[in-house]
Amino acid sequence: MPDNQLRVYVPATLPALTTLRETGQLAADTAHTVTPALREWYVEGDEEELEYVAFTRAAQDALRLLHDDPTAPRRRVVVSVDLPADALKRSVLELGSSAVALVGPIAFASVAAVHVDSAEAVDDVTAAVTAVTQATAGDPDAQFVVDGAEDHELEWYDVSELDLLC
Repeated sequence: MPDNQLRVYVPATLPALTTLRETGQLAADTAHTVTPALREWYVEGDEEELEYVAFTRAAQDALRLLHDDPTAPRRRVVVSVDLPADALKRSVLELGSSAVALVGPIAFASVAAVHVDSAEAVDDVTAAVTAVTQATAGDPDAQFVVDGAEDHELEWYDVSELDLLC
């Protein structure tokens, strides 16, 4: 990856992957990456740990997307993309934030990989989608349910395998 490129993790849904396959673009407003605020918050973390934090936060945001789309299959999706820094705007300046705003749609050529929950995760993801709003509001029982979905690692797919997913 060139020096001016950043690895960015975009929360998505399976219908969004279908749109990506059909149009060559992924529409998204926000994503996660290793930001200066994240580096400052997690000073002892190496690059791989910081990337994992950003990736995990994108997976959490995928739950919110599923909450907003009751017709989408209950599988979290994170699209890993490589973008130039000028394609991003830092959206939150609070310590530890990995959130960024995207300047425009993401071209298919920028996609590095796609990560999707396995079929075994569907029940836990479905429960987490129901609880995500309460968990965000601070309900510890709801957070426990959301954490159940996070126990599932998303599967990795090469972009050439997109047809297998949608």
